[in-house]
Amino acid sequence: MTDFTIASFNVKNLIGADQEYYEFQRYTPEEYAWKRDWMADQMMALDADIIGFQEIFEEDALRDVIGEANKRTAILNAATIPDESKGYHRKAIFRKLAIRPWDQDKLAFAPNAADAGPGQRRPGVAILSRFGFVEPPQVIQDMPEPLTIPFTPLRGLEGDAGHYTLTRLSRPILRARIPINGQVVTVFNCHLKSKLGEFIRPPGADFAPEEDLTNYDPVGRALGAARAAMRRMAEAWVLRSFIVEELRMGNPVAVLGDFNDGEHAVSSEIVSGEVPFKNYSWMLRHDAKSEHDRYSKKENVQITRAVEAMRLHSAEKLFVRKSLRDMVYTSAFGGVFESIDQIYLSRHFHPENDQRIADMTYFSVLNDHITDGSHPEAPYNKLASDHGQIMAYLTMRGGDE
Repeated sequence: MTDFTIASFNVKNLIGADQEYYEFQRYTPEEYAWKRDWMADQMMALDADIIGFQEIFEEDALRDVIGEANKRTAILNAATIPDESKGYHRKAIFRKLAIRPWDQDKLAFAPNAADAGPGQRRPGVAILSRFGFVEPPQVIQDMPEPLTIPFTPLRGLEGDAGHYTLTRLSRPILRARIPINGQVVTVFNCHLKSKLGEFIRPPGADFAPEEDLTNYDPVGRALGAARAAMRRMAEAWVLRSFIVEELRMGNPVAVLGDFNDGEHAVSSEIVSGEVPFKNYSWMLRHDAKSEHDRYSKKENVQITRAVEAMRLHSAEKLFVRKSLRDMVYTSAFGGVFESIDQIYLSRHFHPENDQRIADMTYFSVLNDHITDGSHPEAPYNKLASDHGQIMAYLTMRGGDE
């Protein structure tokens, strides 16, 4: 058996000192040192074999954090793990205390193609894997062809009902194939479009009218939220298409990251796939000629299997069902606590699948640092993350011992 862990870590704006990432926002050297300190401690607390990072503005800063975590790991191991001169050095209790360092050569970084320089930076994502990669990870952001989503004309109307076109994702998706105990697992790390509204600045204007909160425009701001939601859902569909590609090749899949939507929200449902209807024999056929034309019992089994084969399952929900816990949250803003960071697993990890390759044994959340963002002087408000860090614990079945 091989135990391994996979984690998602939204770091909240990682960049080196004295660099403006968003307008008027930067870290002093002292603030950057504090953030590096906090992140290194979080990495050691996770001790994860695979970590997906979001909101990475600068690869060098992430490597600096990893280096700091490795230094602390070496000091901790030296202090707690007996050397070979001690007769009890192989006891399991000491092995449990050890933290393995992370190899900097096993870091994949995906910069954001929309990064526009100081004050207008755009964050990327990264994957750090103790197992390495079987091939160079793939960055997905610019569409080879524009993605155009037409809308269906409403009954009684003819002609063009409008469409939505996407040419680039707001942040990159990173796809990595990772070897684990004789298996290759495809891991996607994503950061879907935020809930912040998209407002259009008129030509020659300094800002969009909807951004002026002294002249509050509820309808205009609702349209901005609608634009953000449409972009997020379109990005979720793009991710879903790559997931299905992997599943059709028979590859185990894990998807992690900041979905900017709860587990039951639309973008999450697009990524994970639809839930099978309870009984398709009750449903009218697609080509029904009368009210009696329904799918057969044999077709019900066929359709259910086809839908299940393409589904992903929330690691959080698998753990809630197993542990009887009723609530997990990873983010808070303005007093609203929710779970927007996710780890999804294909049926290759599902406990009801007799052919599964691994069992998920535990799911944890490091969220004791989260504040709701409404108090400027709240602890960690700028330097720690506004997200909790989530991790799934898995045990591979069979293969090399």
